[in-house]
Amino acid sequence: MTDELILEDFLPYRLAVVSHTVSTNIARVYDKRFGLTIPEWRVIAILGRFPGLSAVEVAERTMMDKVAVSRAVTKLIKNGRLDREFADADRRRSILNLSEEGKRVHDEVAPLALRFERDLLHGLSEDDVERFNIVMERLLARARLLGNP
Repeated sequence: MTDELILEDFLPYRLAVVSHTVSTNIARVYDKRFGLTIPEWRVIAILGRFPGLSAVEVAERTMMDKVAVSRAVTKLIKNGRLDREFADADRRRSILNLSEEGKRVHDEVAPLALRFERDLLHGLSEDDVERFNIVMERLLARARLLGNP
C-alpha cells in the first residue's frame, strides 16, 4: 500500500464504479420496458420480498436515501404499481404493498435481473463467486463497524 491516493486504485471509488456500471446496465432493460428508475425498481424488488413495509423501512433495507425512496414511492403509487394504506395506530405511518400491476412488473423484471446477474458472473468459478461473496460480506461488516465508532 502507498500513501498516495490514486483514485482509480482506491477501493471505495472502484466499488462505486462497479456498482454504478452494473446498476446502469441492468436499469436500461427495465427502464426501456417499464419506464422504471433504479430507485423505483429497488422499491418494487424489496416490497416483492417483504410486503407491508413503510417507506422508512424500505430505505433502511435498500440503504437508499429517504428522499429517493419517497420520490420513487410517490411515482409508483401514481403509476398504479404500489398501494398505500395507513396504520390504524399511527396515521403518519404508511404501509406499502405491490398492486397487481406492481406484482406483474416485479414478476417480469426479476427474471431479467437474475439473467443479467448470471451473465455478469459468467466465466467465474463457483469458488470465485463464493470467495467474492465472503469478501463482500467482510467489507460490508467492516464498513459498518467503521461507520459506527
